[in-house]
Amino acid sequence: MQYKTDLDKLRHSCSHVMAQAVKEIWPEAKVTIGPAIDDGFYYDFDKEEPFSDEDLKKIEKRMQKIINKNPNFTHSTMKRDEAIKLFKDMKEDYKVELIESIGEEEVSIYKTGEDFLDLCKGPHVENAGQIKAFKLLSVAGSYWRGDEKNAKLQRIYGTCFFSKEELQEYLKILEEAQKRDHRKLGVQLDFFNFYHEAAGAGLVFYHPPGAMLRKIIEDYVREKHLQHGYELVMTPHILKGKLWEQSGHAEHYRENMYYFNVDEEEYAVKPMNCPGHMLIYKSKIRSYRDMPVRFFELGTVYRQEKAGVLHGLLRVRGFTQDDAHIFCREDQIQDEVMGVIDFVFEVMKDFGFENMNIELSTRPENYIGSLDAWDTATKALESSLKDKKLDYQINEGDGAFYGPKIDIKLKDALKREWQCATIQCDFSLPERFQLKYINEEGTETRPIMIHRAILGSIERFIGTLIEHYAGAFPVWLAPTQVVLIPINSDQSEFTMKVKEDLQNNGFRAIIDARNESLNKRIREATVKKVPYLLIIGNKEMENKTVSVRKYGVGDQGSEDVQAFINRIILENERKS
Repeated sequence: MQYKTDLDKLRHSCSHVMAQAVKEIWPEAKVTIGPAIDDGFYYDFDKEEPFSDEDLKKIEKRMQKIINKNPNFTHSTMKRDEAIKLFKDMKEDYKVELIESIGEEEVSIYKTGEDFLDLCKGPHVENAGQIKAFKLLSVAGSYWRGDEKNAKLQRIYGTCFFSKEELQEYLKILEEAQKRDHRKLGVQLDFFNFYHEAAGAGLVFYHPPGAMLRKIIEDYVREKHLQHGYELVMTPHILKGKLWEQSGHAEHYRENMYYFNVDEEEYAVKPMNCPGHMLIYKSKIRSYRDMPVRFFELGTVYRQEKAGVLHGLLRVRGFTQDDAHIFCREDQIQDEVMGVIDFVFEVMKDFGFENMNIELSTRPENYIGSLDAWDTATKALESSLKDKKLDYQINEGDGAFYGPKIDIKLKDALKREWQCATIQCDFSLPERFQLKYINEEGTETRPIMIHRAILGSIERFIGTLIEHYAGAFPVWLAPTQVVLIPINSDQSEFTMKVKEDLQNNGFRAIIDARNESLNKRIREATVKKVPYLLIIGNKEMENKTVSVRKYGVGDQGSEDVQAFINRIILENERKS
C-alpha cells in the first residue's frame, strides 16, 4: 500500500514535469489538470494543433532536460484573489475557473524550481531528480471537466516507475496487452463488430462465432444458477417512468437513462433489472419459510454512456447482466453474501481466473435510506468478508446510492484488474416498494434485498476473456472446437463420419473442404485460433486415424479417432 502511495506521488510529480515541458515548447498551450492514475499519469492541454508522435518524443527530451537540472517541488499557499490574478496574468483560464469554483480563501500552489507554477494540492516528491524512469505513451481526446458541452482538450498519457527495470517490464506487458486488445481480436476472430455510422455508438453486433461464444457462457451461467437454488425470471425492457421515480433512479440516475412517451405517459428503457424483480416478489404473499427468494435473469439493459468513455465491449450502451436479487431475512444476510462469494470463486475458477482483489465500497454522499440501515448493511458485508478470511480494501464513498457493495476484481494473465462481480446490500428499495413477508409471529416484516452479479455484464466479461486468453480459448469455450481439413475430395466420406462422431459427443466441429491449398486452410484456421485441426489424407482414412494439430503447440502426430475424442472429452469436462 505504501509503495502505491509513493508511486502515485512520483507519477503526479512526473505529470508536472511534462506540463512544464509542454509549456516550454508551446508557450501558447493552456494547462488544465494532471493527476496520477492506476497505471501512470496524464495531463490535459488546450492546444490548437494536435500533438503528434514526434511531439511526444520532443516532450520526453525536454522533460529529461528539466529532470537533469533536479529542481525542487516547493509548496506554498496563496490568497484566493491573488491566485486568480496570478493565473489570469499567466493567461491560464482553466486554472482561474478551478480557483473560482473552489470557494476557499486560500489555494495550494506547487512550484517546480523557478520556472513552472501550478495550482495543485500535491503531494509531490522532493525534487525532479527522483524521477528515474518515465515514458509518454499516447494522446487522446478529452473534455474539460469530462463534459462534452465544454472545450475539447488533448490528453497526454504517460507512465513512471522508480527504476528502469520496472518501466521495461511494464512496457513489455503493455506491448502484450496491445496484441490481446479484444477490439482487434474481436474483428480478427469474427466475434463482433460495431456499426457506429449505421446503427449508433456503443451497440454490439455479434457475428456467428461471437454469438456462439455468448451462448456457451449464458448456458453455463443459467445452469449454475439453477444448481445454486435460483429461480429464472424475465422482465420487460421498458417500464413506466413512475416506477423509476419510486425506485429512486429518476432522481439519482436519470442522466444515464433513455426516456420516451407512450400514450402521453412517460416510460424509460430499463438501465437495471431490480424494479422488475421487486414487482415479481410482490406478486404473492411470502412467508419466512420461503426465504431466501433468489431471482435470476440474463437481463438486457441500456444506459446513456457518454461517447468519450465508450470502449469496445468494456463500456457499451446496451449490455446484458447476469443479474440476480436475493430477498432474505436480516438473520440470513451473512450466509447469503458468503454463499455468493463462494459462487463467484467457483465460476471464476472454471473460466480460468485464480487471482482476485476485493473492495468494500461504503456510503456515497448522494444516498437514500437511513444511516442505521446503511450501518447494518455495511457491517453485514464486512463480517462476511472477515468470516471468509478474505483480504479486502475499503473504498470510501463509492457504494451504490441504495447500499454498500463488495466488488470482486479479476486478475488476468497479464495481472491486470477487471471489474466483474458485485454484491450489494440494500435496505432502502424494499422500503420504497413496500416489500413484505410474514414472520414467525404472523406479522408483516420487511425483507432485505441483495443485488448481485457474478460476471457483471456478458459484454464486459467476453472482452475480459478475449484479452485473458488472447483469443485462444480452452476447448470448452471455443466457438469452433475442431476444424477437419481433408486433403482432397477422396477423404470426404471419412471426414464427414469423423465430424458426425464429434458432434454426437457434443463437440462443435466444421469441415473446411474448400478448393484452397492445404497450407492456406491450416493457416486460416490457425489465425482463428481454433483449438484443434484434424488433417485427413488417404493414410489417415485407411488407418481410421486423424493427424492432430493443436493451437499453440503444433503437430501432435496421428491419433485414433476414438482416442482423440476421449482425450478432448476429458479436456472439455475439466475446463482445462
